[in-house]
Amino acid sequence: MTDESSSASYLSVAMTTTGMTQNTGGNTFVSSSTSGIEFYLQCAILVIGIVGTAQNAVIIYALVASKQHKKHVLIFYQNVLDFFTSFFAVINYSIKLSNISFSGSVGYWMCVLIANENLAWYPSTCSIINLATITIERYLKVVHPVWTLE
Repeated sequence: MTDESSSASYLSVAMTTTGMTQNTGGNTFVSSSTSGIEFYLQCAILVIGIVGTAQNAVIIYALVASKQHKKHVLIFYQNVLDFFTSFFAVINYSIKLSNISFSGSVGYWMCVLIANENLAWYPSTCSIINLATITIERYLKVVHPVWTLE
């Protein structure tokens, strides 16, 4: 009887452990193709940010020069927010590509403000809110023209 119980306990242990895999080493190796792709994506974001900054600067200049910024206030603010989002994205990815070490109190603040991309996310979030405001304003102009100020 003891022979049957010992084989039964062995089978129950064997059945419960057959589907398990054990990983003893932490694989921290990053392939060079992954880091190469990441580098090229960061370069692409940097180029897109430079083009976006220049484009929004030209639009802001055109709105101010033609004095249309007073007539289309929400569109003007949308371009200003997009300008700052693009500008801070250029700063963020320039610093990421230059591999600056964040040590000391200056490094701490650079990490908090720049490396975390907070400076790019704040105007981006405000831009989304402004787009919702523009949508509501255009809806009211089309559907309820009595409610508009013009």
